[in-house]
Amino acid sequence: HSDCGRVRTITAPEESDTGFVGSVPEFYDRYMVPLIFEPYANDLATRVRALAPTDVLEVAAGSGVVTRALAAGLNESVSITATDLNQPMLDHAEAVGAAGPVAWQQADVMNLPFPDASFDVVVCQFGVMFFPDKVAAHAEVARVLRPGGTYLFSVWDAIEQNEFVHVVERSLAELFPSDPPRFMSRTPHGYYDDDVLRGDLAMCGGFASVTIDTVDAHSRAATCHIPARAYLEGTPLRAEVEALDPNGLAVALEVSAAALTQRFGSVDPVGKIRGFVVTATKSGLLPTVQSGFLSDIEPRE
Repeated sequence: HSDCGRVRTITAPEESDTGFVGSVPEFYDRYMVPLIFEPYANDLATRVRALAPTDVLEVAAGSGVVTRALAAGLNESVSITATDLNQPMLDHAEAVGAAGPVAWQQADVMNLPFPDASFDVVVCQFGVMFFPDKVAAHAEVARVLRPGGTYLFSVWDAIEQNEFVHVVERSLAELFPSDPPRFMSRTPHGYYDDDVLRGDLAMCGGFASVTIDTVDAHSRAATCHIPARAYLEGTPLRAEVEALDPNGLAVALEVSAAALTQRFGSVDPVGKIRGFVVTATKSGLLPTVQSGFLSDIEPRE
């Protein structure tokens, strides 16, 4: 997007980066969700609830952690549609279920199967980084939003600001020095630059205002083997490691757990995590927004 006067240093996700298949959905939900996703899911659900919507669309719903928070926190009269590109993730989410009614539907954010102006709110937790064309995806979200509707999405900060995963990636770089696995920094932690985020939303058109909040939290686990398994078995990082060495997963797990133990100790490790929540309001009559978010949210300059 050189026509915007901006230089992109962020690498686009590879096709294999969206491969949440096989046993990955189960491990993702068992390990990744409590490790890093739950506090952000609750925060997003609080933000959505404050907007008092009637129709909510979730894209890239994954294993359903945000969906469950939405269903638990919104009135049953609110229509919730949860979508994901990966049918195995959606199947797992639907099998787990939610406290209220949810319409589960496989859908690609690049071509949403909904009419224009169908929803008051579109929400996406840590999924935007996987979109192959982010400007086009933002434009498609704007299309299905009603005037004055809100697009809420979260992204991770740079990998250096997320301690567990940073240690895991560095340990794997030592294990595979000639071709270090970079899935985590390339994709989940590859879309955080303020100018890029704002520029992409501006290019897609349709949004009257954009705010970005910093949300800090902590990862906690009983042992360091849990975050090692979370990242290596609950994400496409597993496929990247196995492509380098078909029998290398077990060694990678041990090396990562050892590196985490050295850094955080062997019992009850705690690591910092940092994400950003982007709120984009579609042009039109603005909805009334109430307060009540997490206390550790800070406006991002």
